[in-house]
Amino acid sequence: MSEKLQKILANAGLGSRREIEKWIAAGRVSVNGSISSLGDRATDKDLIRVDGNIVTLKSKEETYTRVLAYHKPLDEVSTAKDPQGRATVFDSLPNTKFGRWIGIGRLDINTTGLLLFTNNGELAHRLMHPSYQVERRYAVRVFGQVTDEMLKNLQKGVLIEGDLCHFDSIVDKGGDGSNHWYEVGLAEGKNREVRKLWQSQGVEVSRLMRVKYGPVELPQNLSRGRWLDLSEESINELADLVKLKVTPRRERPHQRKSNKKAFSWKKK
Repeated sequence: MSEKLQKILANAGLGSRREIEKWIAAGRVSVNGSISSLGDRATDKDLIRVDGNIVTLKSKEETYTRVLAYHKPLDEVSTAKDPQGRATVFDSLPNTKFGRWIGIGRLDINTTGLLLFTNNGELAHRLMHPSYQVERRYAVRVFGQVTDEMLKNLQKGVLIEGDLCHFDSIVDKGGDGSNHWYEVGLAEGKNREVRKLWQSQGVEVSRLMRVKYGPVELPQNLSRGRWLDLSEESINELADLVKLKVTPRRERPHQRKSNKKAFSWKKK
């Protein structure tokens, strides 16, 4: 049975669907020797190449879903490579035997806290897609006088670069003087949205930390720059949230074989 090409490659752990769609649009993917276009479909019988590299089949028993929680420090960028040579969040991650690490959302260089990574491209795609409304929560310290009217505006919605943006929740966490802490929640991750929302009310964000993504909280004992593997229970909870069936690494089915296939890189 044929499937969309980007879904096949995402399920293989080669990237998120959104990222792979960009590869296809750029002419980097071919099927049976022909450059692919968005919307093309394929099966496990087709010869698929990305950047000229053959994508070869693996059995389902050799594939699994792994998710990492990473505590991002200041001054790391969320891209795999940085043209300016700055440290990236990928520098500290472990090797993965299946697929490659895909960031579930990003944090800007001045934001710390929870980042999730997975080798399952479809899981990453769904957790980031606005249609699933996966909540992100942030601890934010703002500098400036905050009024009840401002808080109402932030929850009702304000126009930012033509889009109506708002916080789903705002919880007062206290503070001294002009510095005050809040915990805010929102279900979309537009670029610098938390900072821009507060700036729309004339106050500046002096510290920002993501503390939760969906059901996963930043572990209190996880130091900055460190990572840990999520448990099977946590991985399944994430997958259930976006209506996806996954096989965590420690639940791989050894007793049954399947004709379903996944993919991995192989040089020509």
